Amino acid sequence: MTATPRVGDARAAYLPELAAVVWPEPADPTLRRGGAGYAVVPSAARPRLLVPAGSRRAAASAVRHSTEAVGTKARLRRSLLATAFRTGVGRLAFRDRLLVGATAGTLEEHLAEVLGGPALLSIHIGPARANRKPVIQLLDERGRPLGYAKLGVDPLTRGLVDTEAEVLRRLAAVDLPGIAVAEVLYHGGWGGHALLVQSALPVELPRAAPTVAAERERAAMVTVSRCLGVDRRPFTGSGYAERLAAEVEALGDRPETARLRAALAGVRGLDPTLDLGAWHGDWNGGNSAALADGRMLVWDWERFAAGVPVGYDALHRRLQTAITKAGVEPTTAARELLAGAAGTLAPFGPPAGTEDLVVVLYLVELAARYLRDRQAEAGARLGHVAAWLLPAVEDHLATRPGAGGVAK
Repeated sequence: MTATPRVGDARAAYLPELAAVVWPEPADPTLRRGGAGYAVVPSAARPRLLVPAGSRRAAASAVRHSTEAVGTKARLRRSLLATAFRTGVGRLAFRDRLLVGATAGTLEEHLAEVLGGPALLSIHIGPARANRKPVIQLLDERGRPLGYAKLGVDPLTRGLVDTEAEVLRRLAAVDLPGIAVAEVLYHGGWGGHALLVQSALPVELPRAAPTVAAERERAAMVTVSRCLGVDRRPFTGSGYAERLAAEVEALGDRPETARLRAALAGVRGLDPTLDLGAWHGDWNGGNSAALADGRMLVWDWERFAAGVPVGYDALHRRLQTAITKAGVEPTTAARELLAGAAGTLAPFGPPAGTEDLVVVLYLVELAARYLRDRQAEAGARLGHVAAWLLPAVEDHLATRPGAGGVAK
């Protein structure tokens, strides 16, 4: 970029990198005040969203469908912002622009070929994390959603994009009653990156009441957990035990490895019988929506996996909600997850007395993921698992009858 964003948060530092990926040379994206191009919302110093400034309807639609607003206040803010762009106020209020020059060879040109017609782009700018990648909403001139595109720009994100394409194709042949999943419109490469284009889910339709939504969400999680069958077997000697142990060992010679290894040894010593099924892998408030017509929309399947203890999605949802929405201190949230294991996992019907060990295994899985992806190094808040996750696991096993304690 020929201009540097004003000093702001980490997303401002990421904006030039993002622009250079989506609009490589000779497009020469430039930050300026006013004009057409892409409005930077709310500003170049605190970028959260890029919307096409030249179309009121497309800009308003981009705001409405940009991310899943969690909570009444968030939905109200999003609605007001969409109204501002629809009436033209947004273009005046948000003056920072990303201007793009030549479009030959850009992603927009490639997407026009893929979709059979031009598309306007809107890009959500997320917080710092190892798996951050361009996620692009595709709209027509009237603001109607055409789909979503994801770009894998490094080994981690390329793997995630390719995995999601494979999972979506696999789920298309699986019975998921009441659950709507996007279709793969295109999967291939562009500019040295992995590109996935998928259909747009109808997120604009009326939503179910909160209590009904929570009930349907739990039911959908159970459906996903059973979609490929459930296998009940002892943990020791299972494929899951072997895979998780291998993932821990692959972390190499670091202090967390020994602590995770000890936690797995504690579970093996108890050798619980577990129900092994599937999980979405990252079920949170921003990846699903319950519609008033009875359907549950679920997206972002890049972490889907089979052969894991059933109930992982419910545990992940509860932990992420407690930390990111309710503001619970992470170690406290992990301890509360362990303490409330039986209630959280009740809808999945696991073997009695194993619930807390399922939580321990989930937390080990999550820690291995964060460490493998180098989330701490990327600036992710929860990436430092030794500071919050491991103490909760170790303290729980140290006091659990039969576990034999876990050395710290």
